[in-house]
Amino acid sequence: MNPPLQHTILLVDDHPMMRHGIRQMLELEDDFLIVGEASNGEEALGLIEPLQPDLVLLDNNMPVMNGIETLRQLRAMHYTGKVLLFTVSDAEDDIRDALRLDADGYLLKDMEPELLIQYIRNALNGQLVISPGLTQVMAQALRSPQRQTVVELTERERQVLKTIASGFSNKVIGHKLGITEGTVKVHVKNLLHKLGLRSRVEAAVWAMEHLRNAG
Repeated sequence: MNPPLQHTILLVDDHPMMRHGIRQMLELEDDFLIVGEASNGEEALGLIEPLQPDLVLLDNNMPVMNGIETLRQLRAMHYTGKVLLFTVSDAEDDIRDALRLDADGYLLKDMEPELLIQYIRNALNGQLVISPGLTQVMAQALRSPQRQTVVELTERERQVLKTIASGFSNKVIGHKLGITEGTVKVHVKNLLHKLGLRSRVEAAVWAMEHLRNAG
C-alpha cells in the first residue's frame, strides 16, 4: 500500500515551546511533514523559497515582523501555498487585515488540538477555516455602511457565493453549477463589486453571516 501524501508545513512562532509542542502534535499525523521553523516573519520569508511549504502556520504577535506583515509580504512574493493565522488575538483590526490579505484561515490558540488538525486539513483542501465563535466577529470586522444586501444579487451570483463559502475553487464551482471556469470568474468579480468586497475570502465570511438561512 502506498504511503499517504504528506503536506509540508512551516511553523512560525516566537515561542520555542509553542513551536515544539505543535511540531510534536502534527508529526503524529501521517499526512503532515514539518519542513521548517521560524521565530519571526523575517526568518519565515527567507525559508519560503528553499522549502516551498504547502502551508504556513503563522503567529501574529512576534518581534521583528508580525504575522499580518508577514502575510502581506508572502502575498507580494506571490506565494501560492496556504497561510493560517494562529494567534491569541481576536481583535477586529487583525481579523480584517488578515482577510483582506487573503489569509486561508484565522484560528485562535485556545482551540482543541484535534480541531487544529482538522482545520489544517480543511485549509489544505481549499476551505476557509475560522475558529468557532469568530464568525460574528469577522463579519463585524468586514461590515461597512456601504455594504449591500444579498437580495440584490442574481440567483446565479447567490449560488456562486454559497459555493465560495464552502471553500471551492472556481474550477469546482463551474463543475457543480454546469458553467465554465471563465463564467465563474465573471460572477465572482460582479458579486464582489456589488457587495463592496475585495476578495473571495471576504465573500466567504460575508456569506457565512448572511446566507445561513438562505434557501
